[in-house]
Amino acid sequence: MPDVDKQPIKMLNDRLLVQVPQSEGERKSKTGLLIPATAQMSKRLTWAEVVAVGPNVRTIEQGDNVLFNPEDRFEVEVRGDDYIILRERDVHAVASPRLEEGSTGLYL
Repeated sequence: MPDVDKQPIKMLNDRLLVQVPQSEGERKSKTGLLIPATAQMSKRLTWAEVVAVGPNVRTIEQGDNVLFNPEDRFEVEVRGDDYIILRERDVHAVASPRLEEGSTGLYL
């Protein structure tokens, strides 16, 4: 089998390749308490940056940030970095500067 580390990767169908920022591990509450990465939050959604999109993805582009349920994911390691593969239908929201026109008025 050829060396997978040296081959280009193309997402297929409605799949997204996203990466969760390293800062998602530990976080602070509004009062300043440190919440460790191992703490379980019930049904907490997660933001990630889109690295690649499949040809059938309609509303999401590379560089967008997407909100998804961390339980609906497949993890993969590519060239030593951890990524997550999602379906477009598993994304709850998209955040991007390009969406300002017709915006709901919510800003992150």
